[in-house]
Amino acid sequence: MGKATGFLEYERINPKKRAPEERIKDWQELKLPQDPEVLKTQGARCMNCGVPFCHGGVLLNGMAAGCPLHNLIPEWNELVYKGQWKEAYQRLVRTNPFPEFTGRVCPAPCEGSCTEGHIMEPVTINSIEHDIIEKAFAEGWVAPTKAKPTGKKVAVVGSGPSGLSVACYLNAVGHEVTVYERNDRAGGLLMYGIPNMKLDKGVVERRLELMKSSGIKFVLNTEVGKDIPAQELVDKYDAVILCGGATKARGLDVEGKELKGIHFAVDFLKANTKSLLDSGLKDGSYISAKDKNVIIIGGGDTGTDCVGTSIRHGCKSVYQFEIMPEPPAERIEETNPWPEWPKKLKVDYGQEEAISLYGKDPRNYLINTKKIVGNENGEVKEVHTVEITWVKNASGRLVPQEVPGSEKVWKADLVLLAMGFLGPEDTIPNELKLNRDARSNIKADYEVFETNVEKVFAAGDMRRGQSLVVWAIQEGKLVAREVDKYLTGKSVIK
Repeated sequence: MGKATGFLEYERINPKKRAPEERIKDWQELKLPQDPEVLKTQGARCMNCGVPFCHGGVLLNGMAAGCPLHNLIPEWNELVYKGQWKEAYQRLVRTNPFPEFTGRVCPAPCEGSCTEGHIMEPVTINSIEHDIIEKAFAEGWVAPTKAKPTGKKVAVVGSGPSGLSVACYLNAVGHEVTVYERNDRAGGLLMYGIPNMKLDKGVVERRLELMKSSGIKFVLNTEVGKDIPAQELVDKYDAVILCGGATKARGLDVEGKELKGIHFAVDFLKANTKSLLDSGLKDGSYISAKDKNVIIIGGGDTGTDCVGTSIRHGCKSVYQFEIMPEPPAERIEETNPWPEWPKKLKVDYGQEEAISLYGKDPRNYLINTKKIVGNENGEVKEVHTVEITWVKNASGRLVPQEVPGSEKVWKADLVLLAMGFLGPEDTIPNELKLNRDARSNIKADYEVFETNVEKVFAAGDMRRGQSLVVWAIQEGKLVAREVDKYLTGKSVIK
């Protein structure tokens, strides 16, 4: 620890963001630069807690507790406090190949398990990580990685966080890596699933250019299983790693689900980002929320991104429906003890913007959609809902029960479904006859990652189901280690 009494002397200072009324006018990132002196004192708050739960990276009650990448957080906090930024960067990238991504989009389970957070406010781990890597890029410390070639060729299917991670690590030990991506730009959900105001696409392109300079090849506009057979990769390469994500979106099975104006959130967000990058939205090739009453069914980060995007389009109104109860304002120790992820109410950037613009939080809890009604042209015009409570049935399982007399009709011109994902698409698993688990994910044990097909490995959301970016990066690292062992008999990847 840098300063023994730092956690007693300094209060937590959250990173500043641009004001909602300013940022909703553009697509630029939310965060403002931080004063290095502020970062120094925030690093000093990291206490000598003996057992740093912040980098535990375990699942407690089904949720991440601590950093899945096992980042050496106390070490680089101390180095930032001492002004040793280059050393802090070197510590950071020992465990995390892409801090510029996690520093922007990770919900920071490390902070949820911070020992200091058990008794006061946790250390600002996420923002310190962000500023370490940005200083490293500014100072020119981040450079392409070269290694002696092994002669082995590897194909990676999918260029999201797990695909980029495995490509980075396998390239670093000398294997020839080719990444296949069906979209016109690499990056997967980092490029098209997360809006620009959370993760500027210049940040993604900056990393991709480094990877290309390191020798990694990217084949774009090529969908494995359709444009080329998956078996062709198995025959051509020494190993194939499937990192295609869990991209099968969950639908809504109610009357009116086929009406015009109902879209999956992922399609809404992807089209917006592509149009923004292609033409600054001038080509009109996106689903516009301008002057529309928008209903978003589903909470979570994707729902929040839909709120922020709709507001920037100039929507008339925006509401979010969540079937679960509103989280408590603070952690309830009896049911959600530290160091579990704190299940408490969070007002994210999209909700902040809606409150600033409309005067109220757009979220509505314990509400279920009964049907969607359209006009004479087959376009959505109303969403009919009912309030629910959660009760235990005869087997003790919680089930929703409607509240009599709570029916409500909402005006709607655009309905966005942000209810999560059901698993990977079927094309590649069906072609290669891959075994699937009970949730339809590709079956491959954690820390082994081998499928039932020789030479074929799987990692990230395609293997574990919808999860955090930080888990995808960690799985990419670990599958790279196993593939390296498969190809050479040993590995230095840890």
